[in-house]
Amino acid sequence: MNDIDVPVLIVGGGGAGLTASMLLSRMGIESLLVTAWPQTSILPKAHVLNQRAMEILRDVGVADTVYAASTPAEQMSHTAWYVGLAGDHEDYGRRVAGMEAWGAGGRSPEWLAASPERQANLPQIRLEPLLRARAEELAPGRVRFHHELTGLAQDGEGVTATVTDRGTGESYRVRTRYLLGCDGGRTVGPAVSIPQEGVRNLARVVSFHLSADLSRWARDPEVLIRWLWLPDLGIPGVLVPVGPEHWGPESEEWVFHLDYGPEDGRALDDESVLADLRTGLGLGEEDVTVHMISRWSLEGVVADRYRAGRVLIAGDAAHRHPPTGGLGLTSAMHDVQNLTWKIATVLGGHAGAALLDTYEAERRPVDATNVQRSLENAMNQVAISALFGGGPQAGEEENWRQARRLWSEDPADTGFRRAFLATVAAQSMEFNELGVEFGYTYDSAAVVPDGTANPENPDPVRVYQPAARPGHPLPHAWLEDLDGHRVALARLVHPGRFLLIAGEGGKAWCEAAEKIAAERGLPLDAIRVGHVHGDYRDPRSTWTAARGHTPQGAVLVRPDRFIGWRAQGSATDPVTDLSTALDTLLAR
Repeated sequence: MNDIDVPVLIVGGGGAGLTASMLLSRMGIESLLVTAWPQTSILPKAHVLNQRAMEILRDVGVADTVYAASTPAEQMSHTAWYVGLAGDHEDYGRRVAGMEAWGAGGRSPEWLAASPERQANLPQIRLEPLLRARAEELAPGRVRFHHELTGLAQDGEGVTATVTDRGTGESYRVRTRYLLGCDGGRTVGPAVSIPQEGVRNLARVVSFHLSADLSRWARDPEVLIRWLWLPDLGIPGVLVPVGPEHWGPESEEWVFHLDYGPEDGRALDDESVLADLRTGLGLGEEDVTVHMISRWSLEGVVADRYRAGRVLIAGDAAHRHPPTGGLGLTSAMHDVQNLTWKIATVLGGHAGAALLDTYEAERRPVDATNVQRSLENAMNQVAISALFGGGPQAGEEENWRQARRLWSEDPADTGFRRAFLATVAAQSMEFNELGVEFGYTYDSAAVVPDGTANPENPDPVRVYQPAARPGHPLPHAWLEDLDGHRVALARLVHPGRFLLIAGEGGKAWCEAAEKIAAERGLPLDAIRVGHVHGDYRDPRSTWTAARGHTPQGAVLVRPDRFIGWRAQGSATDPVTDLSTALDTLLAR
């Protein structure tokens, strides 16, 4: 096969790699994606896509396709806890607690105010084929499955990689300026000596992808994730619908997770776990068709660095999470959103190579926090299960006796029930984590501070406070164009392009931005937003309330929709001031 020279080589064809490919294509940067796997994921693992992830998928033109295949919003508005599923008495399947989740399916005012996009839910077996198809559409012939990275060497100018086509056995060389390791840490990280550190083997989890008609027992149509305490086994389980044609109780397929202890040998034997599956769900062998059994361990790890020369890592190659909170896949997508615009700007000659150092400076602290949050979410779920008492050694009768205390009318059980519900209430840190998902900020050389204090937040996990302060995400606002058509401010930021947003009196800033863009060839757009005057109107004064500057001021939004710089008001020489800010931000 012919050798290839390409600006960016992406290794890995999961959520991170495919998103990186699509983003680079939308920025006009040629890339080649290779992955050892012959196809997209066969495991229905990560499934929740938060609002910021959906903004990225909007950027690459696949959001509406994902929404069409996703769980309807009304069927992912809650999560709930149950005792068992089906069995020979009425207590099986009893719901003992419930909670709104993901902003009540995106209907709560706080979630509506955070983004023009709502959350979605689509397991990777359904999501990745959609991403692959779009990536191939944007880069024909440059998305290659069953092509494995088998060697790499880097020098001061780039990376030389050896890739082997596993279908034919032929190898070829790829010369690239930058290599993105999005392969889950299997090859690229070890090849450049980047270790991962953290906690491992906290629990053994066995996951079943199965087909079954559970509509008689999984009766709550608003519930997406069902947390089951299984008295007959003395262990917890998790039941999640995965469609594909129907959702909620009518879902044709499901994923069922059984959580074993780290030393529980039953988890390693197929016959044992299949027996536990049938016992746990209370169903006969003829009622369930198991498509796949997979095993994984609960862990939380972060790479000690994200860059080794011209090799950069993202997604599971850089951090791995427990699934609680849905922060793994979405963090991976946010990684490559942060990284790809920086690579594109460096390759375009608009930034110094040191800009790429800000990728680790910005993303690693956020990813480490997300790993910690995922671990804390998982540990609180363990605490909830522990309150049921008993366990595998206690036996079925004792486990049921303990569980029945949750709905007992005996006054002696009131304190126990309230303690259980209080522990469940704390799990809002997983299902109402808007501050974690949307409110994180960056502090790096790619952000020019303006001397203002970070707003105090009474609950950084659950509360997101919009602010157009440097380092913060661009607040959401619905604007109107001059013809009265509604447009989301976030959608005015296009892949690879900066956006200067001036106040109604900030015409000089827009003229400065246009002059700089023309002289440098920099992808920089400029608009004025005011209640009456400007290129766009702010009818609800949402942007006016969040922008933090006078009508004569402006903010500079980076291509990843983070505020890079802010001017409180007018300037004597706006061209010089804006040029200086851009030079600082872009490491020029």
